[in-house]
Amino acid sequence: MPQQTRDGHDSVQAAPDETTRLAGGPSAVPPPATGTHGQSARHGQPPAPTAAASVPAGEPDDTRPVSREWLKSAPEAAPAPEQPAAEEWATQELAGYDEAPPAEPAQPTAEDTTLLPGHDDADHDTPEPPTGEDDDGTARGDGGGPRRPWWRRRAVLTPAAAVVVLAGAYGVDLLLSSGDIPRHTVVAGVELGGLSPADAARTLEKELGPQVSADHTVTAGEFSTTLTPASAGITLDVDATVDAVDDQPLNPWTRLTSFFSDRTVEPVLDTDRTALDAQLDAIALQVDVAPVEASIAFDGTTPSLVAPADGKALDRDGAEEAITDALASGADPADPIDLPVAVAHPRVAADEAQRVLDETVTPALAAPVTLVSDDGATSVEIPVDAIAASLTFTPQDDGELAVALDPAKLQASLGEQLGEFGTPAEDATFQVHGDSIEVVPSVDGTGVDPAALAEQMMPVLTTPAPRTVTAQLGPVPAAFTTEQAQSLGIVEKVSSFTTNFQMTPSATNIRVIAEKVDGALVKPGETFSLNDFTGPRGTAQGYVPANVIEGGQLTKAVGGGISQFATTMYNAAFFAGLEDVHHKTHSFYISRYPAGREATVFDGLIDLAWKNDSDTGIYVQTQWVSGGSITVTFWGTRHYDIESVSSERRNVTQPSVQDKVDDGTCIPQSGAQGFDITVTRIWKDLNTGAEIRRESKNTHYIPEAIIHCIPAPADPAAPAGTTPPPATTPGGRRPGGRRRTT
Repeated sequence: MPQQTRDGHDSVQAAPDETTRLAGGPSAVPPPATGTHGQSARHGQPPAPTAAASVPAGEPDDTRPVSREWLKSAPEAAPAPEQPAAEEWATQELAGYDEAPPAEPAQPTAEDTTLLPGHDDADHDTPEPPTGEDDDGTARGDGGGPRRPWWRRRAVLTPAAAVVVLAGAYGVDLLLSSGDIPRHTVVAGVELGGLSPADAARTLEKELGPQVSADHTVTAGEFSTTLTPASAGITLDVDATVDAVDDQPLNPWTRLTSFFSDRTVEPVLDTDRTALDAQLDAIALQVDVAPVEASIAFDGTTPSLVAPADGKALDRDGAEEAITDALASGADPADPIDLPVAVAHPRVAADEAQRVLDETVTPALAAPVTLVSDDGATSVEIPVDAIAASLTFTPQDDGELAVALDPAKLQASLGEQLGEFGTPAEDATFQVHGDSIEVVPSVDGTGVDPAALAEQMMPVLTTPAPRTVTAQLGPVPAAFTTEQAQSLGIVEKVSSFTTNFQMTPSATNIRVIAEKVDGALVKPGETFSLNDFTGPRGTAQGYVPANVIEGGQLTKAVGGGISQFATTMYNAAFFAGLEDVHHKTHSFYISRYPAGREATVFDGLIDLAWKNDSDTGIYVQTQWVSGGSITVTFWGTRHYDIESVSSERRNVTQPSVQDKVDDGTCIPQSGAQGFDITVTRIWKDLNTGAEIRRESKNTHYIPEAIIHCIPAPADPAAPAGTTPPPATTPGGRRPGGRRRTT
């Protein structure tokens, strides 16, 4: 009668000895073992232990455990057999096993005992179960039994332990060095590793700072000079350098290698671009030699060939790099810094210049060119010397030497001759009517455009004589238009000042210079110079000899008295609130001028200059009145109300008394005290009267000597009826100082 198994299936009738023997050799695959609770071992439960069954008498007992070697020899890719029904494999013959798989110790029963006969190898050790894994990922043994999890294996634990140790060492190293400069950090030869940022900054300032700021010798070719880094705008930025080196590296390999090698970091240099460019400009000015381009030169109307020659030029980018690299590396200041110099090659070769000479220049100077009007009524000859003076030669990048006529030089060479064609243009100007001013509109003219004439002449210069060009008349715009005049904002009187004089020779000079300056226009930002505007002041310009101060005494010179005009203009600029660029007071005080607010000039030596620092133009009006006074008025737009405050006279000194023999040049002087005075100019708001700013100037006057001119004593040795000759004076300038007009 079949027996019920624990899982509910009928068991198969067992053999008389209840033993399953090996019958198939090594190739047979055993069925899944059944656990103690009737569950298959392939579901992760341990198999039930087996006990040796009784063997019939007279038969050898060849039951043995399955060996590890046999298991290893089993095919790895053998598919698992399908599970038979319970009634088909409750008792099954196991073929091919040498040893039985190990099992947990338990009390065997007769029903659960399986004998494995048929193998002679019984002396082998009990093998470890083969690895396997159930559906839930748990490792199992050869027979389906449990073994250690994968993460507890030696092959896993050993590397993991090493990683943990290294990570711990990394963390400890990072923690201990946190906040400090990374180890073995070197900046321009200065060791900073392990220092705090504050200590690193002090170390850089002490050791590297002096090297960077020290003067260095720089050489560029044969030129040598001293470079002061601070003047060149190059300084060591200590804070930025510390910021660049104080971050700890997080890369483990970098931290490991830092134990055995230096970490080199360049210092951070702060560069003032403007100052450095100025320093390089100054060096380049001494080094650069422009190449000589092959060209044509003239001696009057005789041309000659100019041979080409190489030049040299400072490599500015390379020079900047050389300077900054030397300073960043902490180079010894005694070692010169070599700056690269490049060869500058000419673009035009000699054969190109020779071609231009032969094909263009020589024919151009062969004959004059005649400029005629359309109707032939007017003609002007353009001479050869005007052509030679106007020819220009411009090197091109492709090596060509371009030939042209300069319109401005052509017009200058022809002078007024071009004015014979058409009508000239008239510039806009200003006209004063009492207390108002208005713009006089500009008028465009007609005439020969010098630029158009230059283009017309070029093709005919290579043709044989006679050569003629027809004048092409066109509009000639005014140089200063109505719109430009109106945009200057010259709409009202800004300031005016008047001084008085006597009708002496100096009055003539005052009139001449006043006529010259009348109508001067000073645009915003421009500086007016009296000497530059008037030019030379000699007899050819209408000036006459008059009193000047020389060496503290009065004498005569051409142009004397112009200082009165300078004083009048200075006060007009003073009360207009304009910038005083330069003025010089007289050496001693002259009573017809305001003390401390006057100016002297001398042709080519002492100047009066002021700047229109407003945003509107200044139109200068002068009025000379015979008998006499001079008034200078500035027209424009008022921006300030100006007040002048003078201090009391101080440090008063008395004049000396001198008797001077009258040799025909002696000029009596009544004398005046010397003193110091301070004049303050105050700018006030036009609407509120509030003070905006003030400016003070001190003036020192020496005393004017009292000079008595006395007749020369008679020479007792001279024959009767004779007059002693006048005393001679040395030629040229008198000693004692420069002449100043009064």
